[in-house]
Amino acid sequence: MIKPIDKNKLRIKRHKRNRKNIFGTSKIPRLYIFKSLKNFYVNLVDDENGNTLISVSTLKTKTDDIVDEVAKKAESLGIKELVFDKSGYKFHGRIKVIADELRSKGLNF
Repeated sequence: MIKPIDKNKLRIKRHKRNRKNIFGTSKIPRLYIFKSLKNFYVNLVDDENGNTLISVSTLKTKTDDIVDEVAKKAESLGIKELVFDKSGYKFHGRIKVIADELRSKGLNF
């Protein structure tokens, strides 16, 4: 019998492998994206102190507005540079759209 492929386990494996090289500081935080079946969660994390600086999700806002809220909150904290953590997801589709829109709002990564 052929075992079905668990794509989420493969994503978590990729995420753990990539997280060894990605680290956020208070000046240059890590932009972390998680997507569930219905919603997106975008966080800015300071890994030195273990703090979440910004947390935005589509539970309260629309998918189109999530980028605007992240950009506004990052600007209020004086953050212009980020480290992008795509959490093991492929860089296409909505992940790429979020990244491109954040770049257009003036955040560098």
